[in-house]
Amino acid sequence: MFTNFKFILAIRFLGYLLFFLGLFGFFFILGPLVQAEANYRLDKIRGVKRTISNQIVVSQREDGEASANFADIRQKENSIVPKSTEYGIVIEKINANAKVVPGVNPADEKQYTEALTQGVAEALGSTKPGEPGNLYLFSHSVDAPWNIIRFNAIFYLLRELEKGDRVVIFYQNKRYDYIVFDKTVAEPNDVSFLTNRYDSPILTLQTCDPPGTLLKRLIIRAKLAST
Repeated sequence: MFTNFKFILAIRFLGYLLFFLGLFGFFFILGPLVQAEANYRLDKIRGVKRTISNQIVVSQREDGEASANFADIRQKENSIVPKSTEYGIVIEKINANAKVVPGVNPADEKQYTEALTQGVAEALGSTKPGEPGNLYLFSHSVDAPWNIIRFNAIFYLLRELEKGDRVVIFYQNKRYDYIVFDKTVAEPNDVSFLTNRYDSPILTLQTCDPPGTLLKRLIIRAKLAST
């Protein structure tokens, strides 16, 4: 009788352990996406529009990261301090804010997987911000399924962008505003958006679609605001 009781207790313990491990795994894998989605929906309900605050003076540290001097005010809830003004991206509409890692070979899985742990990757051969040509940034991994999700968290909400929305690129402490003009869902083997060359400054953003899968590629293109 006592042996049966211990067996039942062990089974229950194992069941609870597996349940909580599964729950932990779920939040570990999907946590960044759930948080991004929840924050975006909450902002829409509350009518919050996040912007790069003009009252925040951004300085550059030796490591290339942005630091903020708040002067006479504290950072407001809807203000965004760029992760990096040496090379960074901010998309105010979806509250995306990341460092850009330059010169990443999109065909080298090891290289871009490492880059995506730091931020968003700039495809090798891209033109520099503000220059005519194709500035190609991606946040897409074909690594393990849990990394496909976590590495795409920064661009998870790209699908919410529409024509006329703004994407801000910081490069060598200068700001470049790009305006979205095209949103396309492409096949995984379609590299034309990467190889395209333009006579004007074009920014191309790529992530997976649907988020966390390898089925399609979501492509956002934007043109420099002054052109």
